[in-house]
Amino acid sequence: MTDATAPAEPSATPRLSPHVAMKRVTILVNPLSGGVGPQAAAEAEAILSTYPLEATVVTLEGPRIKDQIGEALASKPDVLFVLAGDGTARSVATRAGAKGPLIAPLPGGTMNMLPKALYGTGDWKLALKRALEEGAPQAVSGGVVEGEAFYCAAILGAPALWAPAREAMRTGKLKLAWLYSRRALNRAFSGHIRFSLDGGAKRRAEALVLISPMISKAMDEPVGLEAAAMNTADAAQAFRLAAHALFDDWRHDPNVTTQAARWITVSARSKIPAVIDGEPMLLGRNASIGFLPRAFMALVPLPPAAEDSL
Repeated sequence: MTDATAPAEPSATPRLSPHVAMKRVTILVNPLSGGVGPQAAAEAEAILSTYPLEATVVTLEGPRIKDQIGEALASKPDVLFVLAGDGTARSVATRAGAKGPLIAPLPGGTMNMLPKALYGTGDWKLALKRALEEGAPQAVSGGVVEGEAFYCAAILGAPALWAPAREAMRTGKLKLAWLYSRRALNRAFSGHIRFSLDGGAKRRAEALVLISPMISKAMDEPVGLEAAAMNTADAAQAFRLAAHALFDDWRHDPNVTTQAARWITVSARSKIPAVIDGEPMLLGRNASIGFLPRAFMALVPLPPAAEDSL
């Protein structure tokens, strides 16, 4: 008979991934990011303390974020985790580059395109555990537009405003998705863009979507960015294309053409609205985009999740 007064057996220490050596890790936490919260640093420290490694938790502070990222990279941890917004995650990955430490961007922002593609979840605690227990080094390719790197997708043109609508739909916010869609469609005919792929002839489109090989459903090898040109002639076509963008694989729409490209130029009569890995921005009237075959090294589960494949 079991002695009810006997102390419980201590829980086993979680095992680290056999695919990579992890002795020292650092995690950068921005408690002000939309998906993080004020207790995140303490929660991350508690999770990391259960693993057999040396962990450093750094709480990012507004004016010092740039310096703190530099200090973290300079300390050369085996893995640098980032629990912050999409922009901060992109900044860390860009500064690390292909020769820096392994980067693990956890979902701490609004759209979380890169973390969801790598870990298949919007739960940062689950993503952290998956990286620690199942992670392996993987080269992540991407692109760079006017000095801004992206690792999932860049949307150029007025329909860039569909990205917030798609995210609102994914999270069940139907009314917000409809409002975002209406705003995008109202601006969809304010101007077209002209683009050229790998030095080819210039073409005209309503929008151009550039998708990294990591999350492209149409590419098996990192030979370039998938360039998808979207063209609409009237409101009915625009509504159909918007519906595909929200609910379906929009490549099936006859107004979408795709091909791989390594160098892209884009121009318009006015500044070009864009969404770069979930971050809205306004480009100049002319922009150049290049393919980065090996942008940075990530720590991701095997096989990669790619939840946000486009």
